[in-house]
Amino acid sequence: MYRTTDCNTLRKDNIDQTVTLAGWVNSRRDHGGVIFIDLRDREGLTQVVFRPEEHSQVADASHGLRAEDVIQITGKVAARLPGTENAKLATGHIEVIASELKILNKAEVPPFPLDDPKVNEDLRLEYRYLDLRTAQMQQNLRVRHRVVKATRDYLDERGFLEIETPVLSNPTPEGARDFLVPSRLNPGTFYALPQAPQQYKQLLQVAGLEKYFQIARCFRDEDLRADRQPEFTQIDIEASFITDAEIQTLIEGMLVRIFKEARGVDIPTPFPRMTFADAMNRYGSDKPDTRFAMELTDLGEIFQASQFKVFRSVVDGGGVIKAINAKGAAALLSKEQLKKWEEWVKTEFGAKGLAYIKWSEGGEWESPIVKFFGDAEKAALAERMNFTAGDVLFFGADTWGNVCEVLGRVRLRCAELLKLTEKSDALNFLWVVDFPLLTLNLEEGKWGAVHHPFTRPHPEDIALLEAGEYAKVRAVAYDVVLNGVELGGGSIRIHERELQSKMFEVLGVNAEEQQTKFGHLLRAFSFGAPPHGGIALGLDRLVMLISGADSIRDVIAFPKNNRGCDLMTNSPVEVDFKQLREIYIQSTAKKS
Repeated sequence: MYRTTDCNTLRKDNIDQTVTLAGWVNSRRDHGGVIFIDLRDREGLTQVVFRPEEHSQVADASHGLRAEDVIQITGKVAARLPGTENAKLATGHIEVIASELKILNKAEVPPFPLDDPKVNEDLRLEYRYLDLRTAQMQQNLRVRHRVVKATRDYLDERGFLEIETPVLSNPTPEGARDFLVPSRLNPGTFYALPQAPQQYKQLLQVAGLEKYFQIARCFRDEDLRADRQPEFTQIDIEASFITDAEIQTLIEGMLVRIFKEARGVDIPTPFPRMTFADAMNRYGSDKPDTRFAMELTDLGEIFQASQFKVFRSVVDGGGVIKAINAKGAAALLSKEQLKKWEEWVKTEFGAKGLAYIKWSEGGEWESPIVKFFGDAEKAALAERMNFTAGDVLFFGADTWGNVCEVLGRVRLRCAELLKLTEKSDALNFLWVVDFPLLTLNLEEGKWGAVHHPFTRPHPEDIALLEAGEYAKVRAVAYDVVLNGVELGGGSIRIHERELQSKMFEVLGVNAEEQQTKFGHLLRAFSFGAPPHGGIALGLDRLVMLISGADSIRDVIAFPKNNRGCDLMTNSPVEVDFKQLREIYIQSTAKKS
């Protein structure tokens, strides 16, 4: 046997027992010829002592040990000397006096200190197998395991079947680029890696399986950021004869189980519900962070007769004027910083500007626009916004959507500046419901699906869809949000062939394209498809929030970097000409 126990098990009850441990040298200390090492395995640390007066040959051999050497030791468990105990360590009251030592593998000096949290991320990713040895990364993957296990157990108890769906499939309109895979056996044709198992899980409902789930691998060829990866995992759920309220209750129960088993906390249910329109109006986001207030306030009534032409013209043109109050931010924002914020909203969102009023402590209102306000407007504004010394008001004046988006992002930036959530342990869950079914792409003049083209219109709004009043049609769709992060989204699906064909038509998919791209689904719906719906939750994001990581890269064993590259295996790589010829591909890329 390599070991009789792990490095996190021994306690005072084990004193005088002879044990064998195996693992990595975490650290080594020389105390005048007596060598102390912390031996590490996946479970934890145990202090091992090499005493020359007791086992001289073993002690001599220990002088050559270095960090990350893999060793096996045998020895007797002893109590640590009084005053040398380590209360922060589970095994901190004992040590093992080594009588045997076997070096299983020597290690080179690691390219970075494994206990340094400030190591460059690219270096960590290049040597990911070393990064994964750290306690934090191993804890993150433990959390991921517990989340997946809790999910499987919970859904199994409720009659759901875990069913795998194909990885090689047709391209699907999920809103991002597909990764394409050429077919050698069918020259000139391509598979697509699934952005989600959407059509397959619906077809499983047509097949009468009724309750499906999958820990599904998904692939999207899109620009990356902290919470995105080209390959990611989602908890995919679909069921027949189910309502949106029943799905939401199911997911609340699952999240209660997950957070209890993975984080040890109880979360209250039911989660609050908020409509999309209300979320945008109050928070400027369809995934609002409700841990702090700073809500958007409508000021159209105050400025409807204003002499300030900019605001007056917006009101007269049917636009909106809203503002937020960053209470206490005046001391943190100089004029130079406020100018940078204005450039930020112009560059990032195409906004015309970012009007503000800063009320310095003991000073006057400071703003380029305040000179255009009358005394009555100032008084009404101060009252409506609870504006006091030390505060900064930010204004948005434009179309409803633009104002909500810009002020929503400014709101989050103010919260970061004021550290409103920095030490918060709050878990503010929320359902956002009643999303629009469709959105108009102004550049292309086409309507697109807000969620996806299989989302069911609200029953009360189907007549509006038939009448062509697309902007007014709501979807039976719902997103679950935690602290401003979308955990997942779902909807009740269309299950009738005629309604699905109408939806495709609205999206600009003609009859011929419908048969080419979705003929299998439309045919399936003509054979008695049951009412059904579901949801998909981002497993990586969920684990990131539970473990307190800053990026989903820290909860994935082997992620890509922000350029979509695996620095450890140096992929993607150029492919040999012969391999390309076999799949009838000719590369036009220039070699760097």
